[in-house]
Amino acid sequence: MNLTFSPEEQAFREEVRRFLADALPSDIRERVRLGRHLRADDHIRWQNILSDQGWLAANWPVEHGGPGWGPVQRHIFDEECAAAHTPTVVPFGVNMVAPVIMKFGSVEQQQHYLPRILNNQDWWCQGYSEPGAGSDLAGLSTRAVRDGDHYIVNGQKTWTTLGQHANMMFCLVRTDPHAKKQAGISFLLIDMQTPGITVRPIITLDGAHEVNEVFLDNVRVPVENRVGEEGQGWTCAKFLLTHERTGIAGLGHAKQALRHLKSLASRMQHRGKPLLSLPSFRQRVVKAELELMALEVTNLRVIAAARDGGVPGAESSLLKVRGSELRQEISELTRRALGPAALPFFPEFLHGDESLDDEYAQGAAASAQYFNRRKLSIYGGANEIQKSIVAKTILGM
Repeated sequence: MNLTFSPEEQAFREEVRRFLADALPSDIRERVRLGRHLRADDHIRWQNILSDQGWLAANWPVEHGGPGWGPVQRHIFDEECAAAHTPTVVPFGVNMVAPVIMKFGSVEQQQHYLPRILNNQDWWCQGYSEPGAGSDLAGLSTRAVRDGDHYIVNGQKTWTTLGQHANMMFCLVRTDPHAKKQAGISFLLIDMQTPGITVRPIITLDGAHEVNEVFLDNVRVPVENRVGEEGQGWTCAKFLLTHERTGIAGLGHAKQALRHLKSLASRMQHRGKPLLSLPSFRQRVVKAELELMALEVTNLRVIAAARDGGVPGAESSLLKVRGSELRQEISELTRRALGPAALPFFPEFLHGDESLDDEYAQGAAASAQYFNRRKLSIYGGANEIQKSIVAKTILGM
């Protein structure tokens, strides 16, 4: 198995670097670099630039409008985007529901939804988690009752990321309450403008409005908006979560965060010496870097297997577990490196347009990001559940 990049792949990396240097708006780059929250318009602006370049749907095949990249090219693109401080592409449409529609959707659904996703006409959100069904997703209770050529949907979804901007939601609902938990679930595409839908904000510890509760009260959804057969929703959900978990690993973002940490720890002083020279702190940084290198090799092995025709399975759970833990560790070390400078909280700077002196701006997001990174080991399937999957599937325990 060849884990090195070919000359063609290295040339592709240079092409991506040139494009990002020329095309990424400087104001967006600065907001990402400083950890400031992005507005909906910032995301749309950047995604329109990628769409015009033909690079928005990096994992799509050519027949659906994608660039036709292989897994190695997608890895290189993600890594260079993180290094250049680009916004993360909002994944719910292009990276999550689109592959489900390609695999399980009807021709009519593919012809209608995929071009709209590619052109940023629809902003999607995810209707999976419920107050009583998170890691045990199959325990969901949102009901969809057939009424002629519609379903009547009632229930509640929670932790709906960026749902306040969304005009579409892909949603798991229970269509057969008498079947086994997984067998009674269906996958619906719901217009968020439909009467009966209420979106209520959840303000997180970092002061951000990133997630929401969504209430569905007698919401009428056309049967034609069901993806796959009735009762096939769990199959769609598992397929989608494999894509989500691999993305949560965020290796490109972890590498960029580690570079920032090392630069910061080289500048911060402890008793007249750089913090990075302190053995106890340096040991934790080196340990994180070595584990990140090991995880990158694992990721490249998965990519190489995919390049040779393999399909990632439980490996996506492994990448999710270790990737999320490492990103949490790096954010913890960054907060420690800043010391008291990480304590001030500047919501007007992080969430608005207020400016700060560079001395404060460099560390303004450290604590907010530390709190926000706590969620990485929970969403997309809690790490404890993912470890059970790895134990059963890979280790045979």
